[in-house]
Amino acid sequence: MAKDLLKDVTIRNAKLEDKDKRLNDGEGLYILVKSNGAKWWRFDYTSANKRKTLSLGVYPATGLSDARVKAREAIAKGIDPSDTRKEEKAIKQLATENIIRADAGLPILNSFEHITREWLASTTHLVREITHSKKIRRFEVHVFPVIGGMPINAVKSPDIFSLIKPLFNRLETAHRVCSDIAAAFGYAIAHGFTDYDPAQAVATQIPAQKAKHRAALTEPKDVAQLLRDIGCYQGTFVVQCAFRFLFTIDNPTFNTDWLRSI
Repeated sequence: MAKDLLKDVTIRNAKLEDKDKRLNDGEGLYILVKSNGAKWWRFDYTSANKRKTLSLGVYPATGLSDARVKAREAIAKGIDPSDTRKEEKAIKQLATENIIRADAGLPILNSFEHITREWLASTTHLVREITHSKKIRRFEVHVFPVIGGMPINAVKSPDIFSLIKPLFNRLETAHRVCSDIAAAFGYAIAHGFTDYDPAQAVATQIPAQKAKHRAALTEPKDVAQLLRDIGCYQGTFVVQCAFRFLFTIDNPTFNTDWLRSI
């Protein structure tokens, strides 16, 4: 196919007509001379058996040699230039929106904090308000300052371990935080934001909590003191009753006749 058919002087001296006209340079490159005098570079190409047109700029800001280079680069890359431009436009739009969100104090889109807060909002009706508030607080104190701004699909196991390790002196909190993070990733995986849960590997690295066994009260005088302490409890009557009968439920054969005399 013929190429490099145009000369710069031909483009400069192109006469205006009542309708748009094309000046071909070959291999799909041409300049569209508009009836109002504007001159637009266009490049026709085929991708996936479909004919497409790509805009390469306006003459004379984009000269003849510049237009040829752009057209040949598009072919040499072996990709659809139109798709590339759409991706670049989407990236720019996302960056602009994230600047606006950051100025408004909102997490950036598709970040760990953004997806996690979506998940938290979706579970509000499933738990008590105080439980929900505690969970949000754990994220805000221990998690978001470290990985909140990272794209959720970029968070790795070492990132999570780095925020969990300082909590080893509070093992219950460490286990809760790791479990919360895993739940957030479960939501993210289900909704297509990421493919795996990096918190799973971290969970196995947290030391197990040591159970604290408390000896049962077997002596009547010790039980009597417990009941006196329960009698001094300032909570509700229902809770007092629950305390009184807790050990009888655990041991139905326990003889409680003597309790009436206490």
